[in-house]
Amino acid sequence: MVLQMNHIMKIYGNGVVANEDVSLELRKGEIHALLGENGAGKSTLMKVLFGIESPDQGEIILNGQKTAIKSPQDAISKGIGMVHQHFMLVPSLSVAENIILGVAPKKGIFIDMEKAVKAAQDIAREYNFDINVNEKVEEIPVGIKQKVEILKALYRGAEILILDEPTAVLTPQETEELFVQLLKLKEKGHTIIFISHKLDEIKKICDRATIMRNGKSMGTYEVADITTQEMSKLMVGHEVSLQFDKNEQHLSDNIFLKVRNLTVHNSQGVMKVDDLSFDLKGGEILGIAGVEGNGQTELIDTITGLNKKYKGSIQIKGKDIAQASIRDIRDMKLAHIPEDRMTTGCAKTLSIKENLFSNQYRDSRYSGRFFMKQKVMDNRSDELIKEYLVKCKSRKQNVGMLSGGNIQKVIVAREFSTEPDIIIANQPTRGIDVGAAAFIRKRLLEFRDAGCAVILISADLTEIFSLSDRLAVMYKGKFAGFFNDVEKVTEDELGQHMLGIKKDDVLEGVMYE
Repeated sequence: MVLQMNHIMKIYGNGVVANEDVSLELRKGEIHALLGENGAGKSTLMKVLFGIESPDQGEIILNGQKTAIKSPQDAISKGIGMVHQHFMLVPSLSVAENIILGVAPKKGIFIDMEKAVKAAQDIAREYNFDINVNEKVEEIPVGIKQKVEILKALYRGAEILILDEPTAVLTPQETEELFVQLLKLKEKGHTIIFISHKLDEIKKICDRATIMRNGKSMGTYEVADITTQEMSKLMVGHEVSLQFDKNEQHLSDNIFLKVRNLTVHNSQGVMKVDDLSFDLKGGEILGIAGVEGNGQTELIDTITGLNKKYKGSIQIKGKDIAQASIRDIRDMKLAHIPEDRMTTGCAKTLSIKENLFSNQYRDSRYSGRFFMKQKVMDNRSDELIKEYLVKCKSRKQNVGMLSGGNIQKVIVAREFSTEPDIIIANQPTRGIDVGAAAFIRKRLLEFRDAGCAVILISADLTEIFSLSDRLAVMYKGKFAGFFNDVEKVTEDELGQHMLGIKKDDVLEGVMYE
């Protein structure tokens, strides 16, 4: 075994047992899946391995030697690398500069850029990564950025590579390309820990899987010998339906959202949304696919009132929102699940209860003449925590103490509980376990069936295909493709539109009038 983590115990100061007697063994040259529900303890176990957290009990044996990993730098020096879900690259620097950052070859007191570029080219060539190391990171697509992160780890001598949700933002083509690279790394003897909620990908690429639940290991399995249904049951403790029925659509006559000739520039003056027009009716889900950074964020920020600098017009239920505040837009019964749950989705230092009611403090159900109705709020908080399966000690617990997936559940519970007419769902199930994702998807369909208008932005193409009534692909601020019959679209065709290889000049059915 190249690595053994034996009987790891980690208890946080607030009494939460994150890891309870967890053991993990890795063989040299295997791709090993680590999966579990949100809050199951996966992230904590990897933080212990990468030196971010210290275990309270247990031992780590690396290449046959007992060792203590005291920091990420210590982990890197021992041949352990980690590629985080949110990339840690410097956009203004080149690919080469990012790869050698912190360990750059020097010429006197200065960086020897000629040697740095050669070193970056050599490592890319050694591992068959087709990358121009002179390009600025801010100018390269997401799939290439991930390769840069992997090369950074390999340049520092990583023999064990931890990949956290590696396909979360990739197109189908980029995912396939990543899998080819991972198999090559495996052939060279590297060991890969593959953290993912996508069970079909685990079946495709991984050799073995360790499944965690409630801070404990439920065992390690040969992937070839276990089904996705069995995996999901081990993760959540009960049968999980990964399929759901989509009822016949009953489209409203009313246009809930009308966007015309919308143009948005970012703070650097770069055009992010380019003369975009579309309509959204009640009773439909409009899916928007696309590689991140193609204007989706700016489009949603403008519709929800976070960005007021734009050209064109946006109408919600026939009312122009040019002069409307965020609160005015919220009062139009619009709910928003934001893309970045940690920055714009929640207040980490406030309690679960306070976050659940942060957009309902003027609601007469919870607001009295002078004070909030605390008892009513307490009862409703407990109901939502139970309904949305939020793993927490109590409603009083700070949201920042929850796992990322449980924070997402709090945000979704808050937004869905407002009884909206329009839902803007931006990556609603990213980083969410299979049970919670299935629950959220079913709720979106229930809202659609009840006459709600939904915009779904997602990097999960299975989600996009299964939920959308109409489907758009954003590329460089425009719709590169628009499909009124989602069942006729293939993943490959969608991926080509996402990468800009294929663009449709004429888009039919984007607007209803």
